[in-house]
Amino acid sequence: MSTLGDGTRAVRAGLPEPEQFEPTLPGPVFAAHFHLSGEPTGPYTYGRDTNPTWTRLERAISELEAPGEDVETTVFASGMAAISAVLLSRARTGDVVVLPDDGYQALPLVREQLEAYGVEVRTAPTGGDGQLAVLAGAKLLWIETPSNPGLDVCDVRRLVDAAHAAGALVAVDNTLATPLGQRPLELGADFSVASDTKAMTGHGDILLGHVTCRDPELMAGVRRWRKVVGAIPGPMEAWLAHRSLATLELRIDRQCATALTLAEALSRRPEVTGLRYPGLPSDPSYPQAVLQMRRFGPVVSFVLPDRERAERFLAALRLVDDATSFGGVRSTAERRGRWGGDAVPEGFIRFSVGAENPDDLVADVERALDSAAADS
Repeated sequence: MSTLGDGTRAVRAGLPEPEQFEPTLPGPVFAAHFHLSGEPTGPYTYGRDTNPTWTRLERAISELEAPGEDVETTVFASGMAAISAVLLSRARTGDVVVLPDDGYQALPLVREQLEAYGVEVRTAPTGGDGQLAVLAGAKLLWIETPSNPGLDVCDVRRLVDAAHAAGALVAVDNTLATPLGQRPLELGADFSVASDTKAMTGHGDILLGHVTCRDPELMAGVRRWRKVVGAIPGPMEAWLAHRSLATLELRIDRQCATALTLAEALSRRPEVTGLRYPGLPSDPSYPQAVLQMRRFGPVVSFVLPDRERAERFLAALRLVDDATSFGGVRSTAERRGRWGGDAVPEGFIRFSVGAENPDDLVADVERALDSAAADS
């Protein structure tokens, strides 16, 4: 699998060996327990620990995260479960953990929990490799690149080298890029983490997350955390996720190409400021993004003059759903300020590009911008 193209790998990843009269991808296994006589030494003993449907999905994700390498993946009930598993399984009272101050909106909740356990949490911006300045004495560095929703990019290799030199492990939230856009383990990270609710599964109909790691001992701690808190995915969700991986390259290539087209169109609009897309040559993150990313993701962010203009724009869209989350085949957009947790202007829009025809989508956005301006 290591020599295959991304599309071929995505289509074939995790499939069992062909067996006469059996399906290519076996259906989900629904089981709370398994036949088990004697000592519990087999692979499947109890439904909170393992499940054949998880196993196939975990193998598939491993093949995408690190083709041809010996890595392990653990899947979770959500992206937040995966994030919490790494942070809470590693941090101990008195430890120092470094987080981005511009990352996913729920990270402050994790920070509160870590601090309640006596962990010191430091934060710094993603852009400009700001976390380098607060690494001294840290046990774990958490990177999110591109950051959500601001789309800043940091130098993963530089941060990894500095963290490892300081004795810290490194986890990278790779949700926005997916393994087809960026491979954190290849860049030296200890953990690659993602919310598979987003682009990995791409249909906006399941919650899922994963952690991939090379070190079996580190992964054992993550897997133990999953068992202790019961943050396990349902077999149906795992099966749907595996089925969805087959179209990952098709979806991501279309979304990334359209995202760049949309960003270029938005760059010509006088009312649009703060435009960000890592694949846009004029973007501040572009020089670093092209060094470590193979695809730049489906998300474009920009700012409209005020809250009212942003809400009129969203209401005027016909092909785009006003909804949170990102990475799905149907385009979504939202005014991020409505949640209150992101340090963004009131007119800040996070736009997730779907798989619609590019000309149709750009025309819809242009028309909605015109409508929002005319009503002002």
